[in-house]
Amino acid sequence: MKAALLVESLTGNTTRAAERIADGLTQEGWSITGLSRVRRPDLASIQQADVVLVGSWTHGLFVVGQAPWAAAEIANLPTMRGKRIAGFLTYALDAGKSLDRLSNALGSTGAEVIGGLLIKRSRIEEHSDVFVERLLGAVETV
Repeated sequence: MKAALLVESLTGNTTRAAERIADGLTQEGWSITGLSRVRRPDLASIQQADVVLVGSWTHGLFVVGQAPWAAAEIANLPTMRGKRIAGFLTYALDAGKSLDRLSNALGSTGAEVIGGLLIKRSRIEEHSDVFVERLLGAVETV
């Protein structure tokens, strides 16, 4: 399998999660076609990939109004019909319903949404590994 990663990161946590996810997939025999920003996606990388993984950080107030920071940019990515897509969001205290909002934005691309996970800033390694495990399971069942 081949995966492309698209990431927006404010403090480096989301990039760190993406790199950990890429390492985990590589250890499982996957190829990573590229890691680029959501705002400047590597279109060749997306085209080569079987699965597109999109990561962003959660913004908003601590208890209300949380959302994926790059939701509008994600929804406006090039059409990806025939691709599978999954997302992850890093957050500090509470992500609210931001994962649902991310899934909706991912679905706007025309790709088949096969999963998503919240990754707490203080548990990036552990949650990134869980994301990889769930992604592998989702790909096997599709």
